[in-house]
Amino acid sequence: MSETVRTHHRVRASELVGRNWLNTGGKTLDLEALRGKIVLLDFWTFCCINCLHVLEELRPLEEKYSDVLVTVGVHSPKFEHEADPVALAAAVERYEIHHPVLDDPELETWKAYTARAWPTLVVIDPEGYIVAHLSGEGHADGLGVLIPELIAKHEARGTLHRGSGPYVAPEPTSGTLRFPGKALFLPAGRGSAPGTPDDAAAAGSRAGTWLVTDTGHHRVVELDTDFHTVLGTFGTGKKGYADGPSAALDSLEPVAEFNEPQGLVLLPEDVAAKTGYDVVIADSVNHRLRGLSLADGTVTTLVGNGVQRLLETGPARVDEDAAGFTGRLSEHPLEVSLSSPWDVVWSAKLNAVVIAMAGVHQIFSFEPLTGAVSIIAGNGLEGLLDGPAHEAWFAQPSGVAEDADGNIWVADSETSALRKLVIDDDGTVTVESAVGKGLFDFGFRDGEASEARLQHPLGVTVLPDGSVAIADTYNGAVRRYDPAAKTVSTLARGLSEPSDVIVDHTRVAGKEPLLVVVEANKHHLVYVPIPKEAQQVDEGAVQTHRPKSPVAPGLLDLTVRFTAPTGQKLDDRWGDPTQLKISSTPPELLVAGGGTSVGLLRTLELASDVPEGVLHITARAAACDGPETEDGEIPDHAACHLYQQDWGIPVVLQPDGDAELVLDLRGMD
Repeated sequence: MSETVRTHHRVRASELVGRNWLNTGGKTLDLEALRGKIVLLDFWTFCCINCLHVLEELRPLEEKYSDVLVTVGVHSPKFEHEADPVALAAAVERYEIHHPVLDDPELETWKAYTARAWPTLVVIDPEGYIVAHLSGEGHADGLGVLIPELIAKHEARGTLHRGSGPYVAPEPTSGTLRFPGKALFLPAGRGSAPGTPDDAAAAGSRAGTWLVTDTGHHRVVELDTDFHTVLGTFGTGKKGYADGPSAALDSLEPVAEFNEPQGLVLLPEDVAAKTGYDVVIADSVNHRLRGLSLADGTVTTLVGNGVQRLLETGPARVDEDAAGFTGRLSEHPLEVSLSSPWDVVWSAKLNAVVIAMAGVHQIFSFEPLTGAVSIIAGNGLEGLLDGPAHEAWFAQPSGVAEDADGNIWVADSETSALRKLVIDDDGTVTVESAVGKGLFDFGFRDGEASEARLQHPLGVTVLPDGSVAIADTYNGAVRRYDPAAKTVSTLARGLSEPSDVIVDHTRVAGKEPLLVVVEANKHHLVYVPIPKEAQQVDEGAVQTHRPKSPVAPGLLDLTVRFTAPTGQKLDDRWGDPTQLKISSTPPELLVAGGGTSVGLLRTLELASDVPEGVLHITARAAACDGPETEDGEIPDHAACHLYQQDWGIPVVLQPDGDAELVLDLRGMD
């Protein structure tokens, strides 16, 4: 691997080194083969919701500049499972990635480019020099300005080469389902309407049916209990967004479309009768909740304007209330911005749909009868922190289930944790953790819950005895948490990325219910018995494999670089438009300099008696579009943007360590 070389203050890009290449037809790429193109390196890992957002942000740019821009995804895994080349190939197919991907399991290229967070973007000019280093999401507008600037500059120099890129499409997977996400049991009488008298007779004899989000086909499918017979489909199967019926009556009528639908929940019959729809669906990439009427197959939008939350359209603010916990959001649900809603469940205690809002690390609620949308837990910071709802931290919550006491269990995927929302009778919410330690701790270990480990769980359900079953996705297992004994065991393993688990209550009286598991990477649903004697597994507890930054005890100068894109200006109408929020794990690591304050410079003091830990750093900057007014002020109608990145920086303290830490929110070379 070549080292970064500096020439006349210009930084030459390091070579791309890894285990394998995908989407290149078997060819190995290097920077020399890409010379003459603008190269955009996207450092990502397939567990990361922010990385998935960036994939969507980049698609229009890749299409618009296809003859000059080559995006290279550098997959640098966080979890052990993500280092599996088969799992990576499935993820590249699942997310319809149409650019070359470098498999970098040892983080060689990650280290060469000093990446410190997922996602990180690095722009390389046609001559092979780095021109931008960006962290987080929301950089599409800035790239939309930078790329034309580079095109003009290098066309004038004669160093830009137009033409097709190195992407080669792989063979697609075929089958009834494609990477299904979540499933829902529809009791007899609640399924879709039969189309013929014969269908009506068959429907009357069924104990129920199953509704599945066929995520990779961008639709919802109703299956019989054999999991093979298709009884109905909702949505065209084409990625998009449209309300309407599930089948056009004439060529001019719009037909419903989804974009990677995930969770779904059946409303109580009395609520459904009043609202006119039966099922609420988390339409993840459309950033909306959709309603499905099973009687006629009509799909309507319930919540969401399609604009991803935290990409502000009004005056930009970086204070806690603007981007953190705000409680009730709007009386008009179609005006609310969501961010990757991943799962939904009905809360009888709140009389509302509870939403796992993966993209902003929060838990929302939606009241179908009033249209009210609220944040009920999480302040938007990524991590594991319990306590009052407005102070709690989550990390990509991806599964929710209600227990008999009205509490909500949460599969908090990025912390590999099982969390619990304790809802008091007055609506007060407190967050507790049952399993899980932190953002970089995972494993496969049963036993005492305090020492047990999961690996990126996506689904959760409550079993008949009150214990909790967890779709432990990256361990390929179904785990069980016993709240009384506070222990964890394993119910099943050897599954292929189970993304959901549900109890099937339709079994013959006197027989134990079965579990229904959605095996996303086998593209099907499967019945799994609940064993009388659960397994006890201990394959260890590990931490994310990332290089630790050597730092010296004592004073540490932190700098976060941010340069507003051309045509934007930092929005200082309400004071300093930048902010840092800093804490540490363990808390004793940070002697001074923690907390929240304006500015992107901070001096920290690190303890001398703590050998290592993690610095949690959140940086925000608010910038608005021009043109400026004559007096240099930002006009009131200007579109504004909130740039934000959460870093978890593993550090090891040693006397000869660095006394300075520099991070790029939007660094330009």
